[in-house]
Amino acid sequence: MTKLDHAFAEIAGSDVDPDADFSLPGWIYHDREFFELEQERIFRPSWQIVCHVSEVANPGDYRTLDYLGESVIVIRGDDGQVRAFTNVCRHRAMRLVEGPSGCARKLVCPYHAWVFESDGRLSGVPMKSEYPALKLEENGLVPVALEIWHGFVFVCLQPEGFPTPGEMMAPFEDEVAQYRFEDMRPMGDVRHRPRSVNWKNVGDNYSDNLHIPVAHDGLTRLVGKTYRIEAHGWADRLYGDVVKNEKQNFWEKFYSAHMPRVGHLPEEAHGRWLYFKLWPNMAFDIYADQIDFMQWLPVSPTECLLREVAYCLPDSRREMKLVRYANWRINRVVNAEDTWLITRVQQGMQSKTYGNGPIGKSEVCLRSFAKKIRALIPEARQPYQPAPGWSRRG
Repeated sequence: MTKLDHAFAEIAGSDVDPDADFSLPGWIYHDREFFELEQERIFRPSWQIVCHVSEVANPGDYRTLDYLGESVIVIRGDDGQVRAFTNVCRHRAMRLVEGPSGCARKLVCPYHAWVFESDGRLSGVPMKSEYPALKLEENGLVPVALEIWHGFVFVCLQPEGFPTPGEMMAPFEDEVAQYRFEDMRPMGDVRHRPRSVNWKNVGDNYSDNLHIPVAHDGLTRLVGKTYRIEAHGWADRLYGDVVKNEKQNFWEKFYSAHMPRVGHLPEEAHGRWLYFKLWPNMAFDIYADQIDFMQWLPVSPTECLLREVAYCLPDSRREMKLVRYANWRINRVVNAEDTWLITRVQQGMQSKTYGNGPIGKSEVCLRSFAKKIRALIPEARQPYQPAPGWSRRG
């Protein structure tokens, strides 16, 4: 069995985690060696969202995702199929396309003009006779694993045992299906927000239920005491129901009072703010008026990049436009509060006085995430940073 096989067995097993009552240690939020192991054991085998199928609607339309030193291109072929490849020419490793999006019926390398079809085939090589070892059929673009889940396109550099998005979200299929993700369209371009924090800090904060009433006054006014969290294997489900509160500010009151009826949704969905966090670094915020996705990509031990974009169903009603604006106003404040929190936590994680902390019984999502990290990289059980070179010993 590989290390990942052993880790999956531990994650799936019912054995009691001896460290279950403790958080992950602070040193793994800034240690270079731990970060390198995360890239190998967590991110290369995990699935990452790239775009929605509506953003590659026509033959030649493409979207790119850069992470872990790789660039992936998702492109719709002339046959209508969506595929993914590494954005690397097979000749001299030149990047074929630049930027987050575009349209190209053929991918022509800007270095030596090698030509690749939208299905990945190498179809043209200038001065082909100069390459005695060249076989066109063996030098097409390198494919990347791809899955489309409810209209969203995910890729995986190294499929090796982690569940696919569809498998992670299987327990919530009926609940998600009613929102009609496939029919949604982007409300704007992807926003890229660099953050000077370890990627785990973003996810920890997203799943943390205990900080809501302490640090988010507006969100607390909006959902009151209805906020709940649930850990379900490889995905977390969090939600709160909008309530009426005399202390709410203008936009909070406006949202709860003016949310228009969405015909295909049940009544309870109109006031529910529903969140799903997928392993290891993606989240969907689902509202009756729109959905937002957020992804936090690792850049360095103390840096990550947030990718965010909102999607919605076409709806020209004035009330819906205003409610979506109210949603943005409310969440803009929440996001600013969270940015302040994770920045200060990152600073604290780098203190040599901090090992790890106790974790509450109600913090089920943090417990679930920590168990996975400790299984995949057992050194995470050590409360304090080991001497340099620890990952190469043993």
